Amino acid sequence: MRVPTDSEDSRVVAGRYRLRSVLGSGSMGTVWSAYDEFLQRPVAVKEIRLPPGVTTAQADELRERTLREARAIAVLSHPNVIILHDVAREDGEPFVVMELLPSHSLAELIAEHGPLAVEQAAAVGDAVAAALEAAHAAGITHRDVKPGNVLVAEDGRIKLTDFGIARNVSEATMTRTGMTLGSPAYMAPEVASGKAVTPGADLWGLGATLFNALEGHPPYDADGDPLETIGKVVKGQVPRPSPGPLAPVITALMAKEPRDRMSLREVRRQLYPLLTKAPRVLFGSEMFEQATGRRAEATDTREMAPATKPGPASAEASQELAADPGPLPFAPSPTPPAAPAGRGVTATAVLTTVAILLFLIFAAGGFVAARVIGAEPVIPPAKQSGAPAVEPPPTKFERRTGDASSVRGQDATFSVEVPQDWTRFTGSGVGDDMPPSTLVEWVSPDGSQMLAVDHIAGFFPGHQIEQYLKGLAASRGSGEYTPVGTPVRLTDGRDGYALTYRTFDRGSGSQISRTTFAQVFRNGPSLWAVSVTVPTEQEDTARTELYERIVPTFSITE
Repeated sequence: MRVPTDSEDSRVVAGRYRLRSVLGSGSMGTVWSAYDEFLQRPVAVKEIRLPPGVTTAQADELRERTLREARAIAVLSHPNVIILHDVAREDGEPFVVMELLPSHSLAELIAEHGPLAVEQAAAVGDAVAAALEAAHAAGITHRDVKPGNVLVAEDGRIKLTDFGIARNVSEATMTRTGMTLGSPAYMAPEVASGKAVTPGADLWGLGATLFNALEGHPPYDADGDPLETIGKVVKGQVPRPSPGPLAPVITALMAKEPRDRMSLREVRRQLYPLLTKAPRVLFGSEMFEQATGRRAEATDTREMAPATKPGPASAEASQELAADPGPLPFAPSPTPPAAPAGRGVTATAVLTTVAILLFLIFAAGGFVAARVIGAEPVIPPAKQSGAPAVEPPPTKFERRTGDASSVRGQDATFSVEVPQDWTRFTGSGVGDDMPPSTLVEWVSPDGSQMLAVDHIAGFFPGHQIEQYLKGLAASRGSGEYTPVGTPVRLTDGRDGYALTYRTFDRGSGSQISRTTFAQVFRNGPSLWAVSVTVPTEQEDTARTELYERIVPTFSITE
């Protein structure tokens, strides 16, 4: 990792994002570990770097395409996708602000520890497939699925990053400058031959990523001549993985023709029987020890310890909550005038107070005189109250249906009333020593509020509801899960509990607290959990306006 210079260390983008240290650098840009001084949280900032040889007009087009693509990606809110926070401009150049996940890329883990075990690769495959399902449903193609763009955190989170921003820039540049950009070793044959990029290209990238995870090397030479590699991708035979449980999935994903590739839903169905342990169990802490100094890829948004210097700049990490939010990035505070030389602070305060009192006295006297001369009462009649303050329109709810069927074929559909503007995502979850679940979520436009429906088919009679409740706390880790009171038995005839708990996500000098209201209950052999999660500061209003409004409308239809 390159150590930033003093001038780089003090760079502030858009008046709020202080660049700290370089996480990675490539031909298309530099990724910085940064700090949002307004919201006081760590972030990753990607600085777009224009390739050499482009004209001014081409550069303007690339910048605009970057901003348009970022706006499209901003609609994604999924647990397996790195979140895009903001796109800022500095001196006319775009900077992409993303979630900073303390993690290692899959490429680094493979280089450090060798090929993954089958269960580890299955967990990665399921997470990436879930992320791509959400992206494709939103009309977004990733375009560069590879191990360097898959992040694995020690707490078990697996996220896909770098959704097409630099990839789109690469496409616009390849046709004009003759440069070969991207990742030829993971590039789908149709893309390598110059055809249009479709969601099918992501399926190939997922297959090539799983190939690397199990074999310890990419399916094609990643370090050789890019043009030679592209020739092999287009015209050569597709490499076959070693025999094993995942070999059929990889082979089906890496079909030459996009129409012949296995669907993401089928991929997840095939991986389901292998998901017997939670990712945080599969990827132990020994895999996340200090790296050996290799440079991180430009798309890797893991957090590395920045070089710190004594002084005010390091104070931000030493306090959990600032005394005040500091200056706003959009309205710099005017500098107060200095007191005249030779006058003490006390004297200045006294003179200021006297001046204010004199002004008020003269103003009041003038007002009284004017009322008397005009034969008006000194005390004017009370004004009638004006129009009432305009209240925001009430949230509109509509009934939605959801499919929480298990990938083994157990049908499970439901309906529930949800705010109209919330977006649905479908994924999966897995807990320690419990069967995998199907997770259907609706997320508010700003990503701060969420309704989640978790369904575990075949949970009973082999498990108890209390095991699920204990798994909630265990999945967060010590100090990151706080129950609010004790679970209460449901009184409507269902076998289950109502509970409230808070979770905490800690970063450098910041802490985000969320509150979840949930009902967990049995329905035949299945366990269902219906929950509403909001920022903790909203919990009082959210209980009545969301939880008590939404959860009673939930009903299982099949």
